[in-house]
Amino acid sequence: MNRRHFLWGAASSGLLLDPRFATGAVTAPSGATPGPMEPWSKGLLDIHHIATGRGNCVLAIFPDGTSLMIDAGSCADTTEAVGPAQPNDSRRPGEWLGRYALRHLQPTPRRELDYFVLTHFHDDHMGALFPNSPFSSNHAYQLTGVTDVAEVVPIGCLLDRGFPDYDYPAPSSYDALANYVKFARYASTHGTRVERFQAGSHQQIALRNDPAAFSSFVVQNLSANGEVWTGEGTQTVKLFPDLSSLKVADFPTENACSIGLRLTFGKFRYYIGGDLTCFDRYGTAPWMDVESPVSRVTGPASVAVLDHHGYYDATGVNFVRNMRARVYVIQTWHATHPGLSVLDELYSPILSPGPHDVFATGIVSAAHLADARLSDKMLSQHGHVVVRVSQGGESYKVYVLDETNEEGNVMQTCGPYSS
Repeated sequence: MNRRHFLWGAASSGLLLDPRFATGAVTAPSGATPGPMEPWSKGLLDIHHIATGRGNCVLAIFPDGTSLMIDAGSCADTTEAVGPAQPNDSRRPGEWLGRYALRHLQPTPRRELDYFVLTHFHDDHMGALFPNSPFSSNHAYQLTGVTDVAEVVPIGCLLDRGFPDYDYPAPSSYDALANYVKFARYASTHGTRVERFQAGSHQQIALRNDPAAFSSFVVQNLSANGEVWTGEGTQTVKLFPDLSSLKVADFPTENACSIGLRLTFGKFRYYIGGDLTCFDRYGTAPWMDVESPVSRVTGPASVAVLDHHGYYDATGVNFVRNMRARVYVIQTWHATHPGLSVLDELYSPILSPGPHDVFATGIVSAAHLADARLSDKMLSQHGHVVVRVSQGGESYKVYVLDETNEEGNVMQTCGPYSS
């Protein structure tokens, strides 16, 4: 029996003997059959971590219906280390993401993405180019990841760490980035507002429909290109040294340049930071640990997404100490996601006392076997992970939706949690 289906069945029949359910967080209607979750309605904050098995993507619907998508991955890796494409490989991952967004945007004022944030320029966040990647309907760029999404659902405002020149920390000839730059520049002259992400700002991403009704909702820009918000006003500090003092081989990595965001709704706090890492090259480059200062100014959080898929070089002890999240979400698709040491840190009562529930979008079999000592404690290892925050942000639930088809039936419901 599929492990996910067993978990739902156990919850619905009351057979919650597994130690994973000791927190009492898992609920499901007794005797019910799985069905779609209730659509978003005004006053709710929905955050969808979409599982395609090919990269990262988050869709957030704000309390007034303003929408934000963060990343739209389509990685080129098809080795045995990667799990199956979800719901299948009949479409490109970006097409599935666009269709998913359109379905869940139906109750909102607009069938478009008000904002799209690309955290950094890697395939599993923006889309790889393939030999058969088709051209867009305007013939200006090829379709993959972000550009596939834009072909399905319009984007009102596109934010990334590079616009308009894309030359930091150094110019790149990477084909997928070149394709994305073509898209961004075309979009900027054809009705889409394209901007460089401004670390420290709490107004660049804002409610568009009824901001007066939800004054406690704020999107805080945390980091980009090693520039990190200080926690005071819009002030930032630059972590990276002047590039003129470094050898090209020692320039900041793409992951370290990632964008970080915090969503606040009343008492509820949500963190996401792309592929930020804590790896400082064995102490030789302390400024490469962007994750620690970002988590210090951000935490504590109600829900936190693990940086860099929970890879060995991220989600360090400082991150766990600072975040102290009740719920952690891991966007996974590779055998190295997450690292066993990372799970050990998440569940450590020394680093962060109290219960912590962990959900993943798609643990590969090899990772489950390697991490079984701790991965068996996770509340879910597969599926779209949806956080729904109540009106005013006082509490939230976590829904796990079936990723193997477009019906999106609820396989598991956890909560309510207090913010």
